[in-house]
Amino acid sequence: MKIHVGHGDMSAEDRLQKNGVSRRDFMKFCAAVSAALGLGASGAAEVAAALTQKKRPSVVYLHFAECTGCSEAVLRAVEPVMIDTLVLDTISLDYHETIMAAAGEKAEEALHAAVHNPEGFVCVVEGGIPTKDNGIYGKVAGHTMLQIAKDIVPKAAATICIGTCAAFGGVQAAKPNPTAAMGVNDALKDLGVKAINIPGCPPSPYNFVGAVVLFLQGKKIELDEYNRPLAFYGNTVHDKCPRLKFFDEGKFAKSFASEEARMGYCLYELGCRGPMTYNNCPTVKFNQTNWPIEAGHPCIGCSEPNFWDTMSPFYEQM
Repeated sequence: MKIHVGHGDMSAEDRLQKNGVSRRDFMKFCAAVSAALGLGASGAAEVAAALTQKKRPSVVYLHFAECTGCSEAVLRAVEPVMIDTLVLDTISLDYHETIMAAAGEKAEEALHAAVHNPEGFVCVVEGGIPTKDNGIYGKVAGHTMLQIAKDIVPKAAATICIGTCAAFGGVQAAKPNPTAAMGVNDALKDLGVKAINIPGCPPSPYNFVGAVVLFLQGKKIELDEYNRPLAFYGNTVHDKCPRLKFFDEGKFAKSFASEEARMGYCLYELGCRGPMTYNNCPTVKFNQTNWPIEAGHPCIGCSEPNFWDTMSPFYEQM
């Protein structure tokens, strides 16, 4: 059961135009992804080439313990082009429980066919994996999430974990963690799985698409100690924060209702975790429009391992 947007032998750009995506908007999007990758505007052509290659990789998108917010972040991103249209036309999304039309046995058949594709497949995982008592606290189609992960993820040509839940366990793994939820790499480490982590609650869609682009280009993806691509997680939020000058000047907001807050002073004393958090939110933003600190809210460190425990209480200075 294919879910991709397809039009026979049409080129990728023709298909995108048929779906209302102009070449101008497409190149704007490629420039944004290029910027997220640190390539600058000159890299837009490379990104475009990767996203319009004729052979589209088969993708199996698994949902485990999560809220589907990461899928929503990708599907709801609208500037400068509909990412859902672009992604669905760039890849062959053969299994995705949230948006696929198939259900029941037909959905299982689609999953089986994709996993046994002779040309291989890419696995995207959203959500943590409950592991206690052999994983009985999370099931899909009668199978535990743990068993599904063990059966499918090791067979993938590459695995991308989208969101902090898949990367590090997320809120399910917060104390007391009654289901012993874990991120993919921790749950499957004995099977040699080393997934690329794109954490965030939710992550920027551009970081996810950027990782897809790097895979399509066949480039080596430089990762940090938590398997996050350095292209997106190489600097702290603090390093690139537009309020950094106020931090350096010792000018801090004392409350959210204070005059200092209205003047855009640093939010560190109100609990901002920017100095401890690696992410490109200040430069990529969400929908290239806004991000928490610009909107007046401290960073809560959502792309860091165990942030629910290590970063809370969120509104107290660390």
